[in-house]
Amino acid sequence: MDLEHIVNKCGFSATGMLNRCSQLVGGDKDMVKVFKYKGLKMRKKSREMDSEWALEVMHKAPYITVSFIDEDGKPYGLPLSLASDDDVNWYFHGALEGKKLEAIKTHPEVCLSAVTRCAPTVGPKDGSFTLQFKSAIAFGKAEIVTEDAEKIHGLRLICERFLPQHMDAFDQSIARSLSRTAVVRITLTEPPTGKRKQYDKEGVEMKYGRME
Repeated sequence: MDLEHIVNKCGFSATGMLNRCSQLVGGDKDMVKVFKYKGLKMRKKSREMDSEWALEVMHKAPYITVSFIDEDGKPYGLPLSLASDDDVNWYFHGALEGKKLEAIKTHPEVCLSAVTRCAPTVGPKDGSFTLQFKSAIAFGKAEIVTEDAEKIHGLRLICERFLPQHMDAFDQSIARSLSRTAVVRITLTEPPTGKRKQYDKEGVEMKYGRME
């Protein structure tokens, strides 16, 4: 199986351009092919929202479902409390052992999905049974954090997001439980995609990014 076939199966396509390794990783003069990620194409483009909108959904969602591939190659997804201060690196925490960590060690690639609005609705114009929603999907690479400074940073972001009124107890909690807490960083590998179905006050669906 040649390289181009492999990268196409992984969702990449050749750009037809060449670049020097020295411009990418430094030092080597050899020329390399440049590939780009093709990404997922949304079927209903009228409901697609941009990455900035999608990030807002991720920041507001009470939890984000993270989908892993476990060590047996089976899908494994669960809702987690994530936080980020740069829109690229997202942190969650848990026990030092468990299925999530084992999955990450074998398959670090993950998919994230978030929803902030989910309202069953009867269509104002046609009476159809439908759902109004705001959602986002992102892809990333998960890594178990090993440095204490970054672990504390990730835990601080999580606590500031979900328990800001109790930050006066943060340092005591860190001193008590840091050594028995795992922190995972998910680095987004591409901008997230947003999707929305929403009606305006006149009962007309808001399409192609239209805002009220």
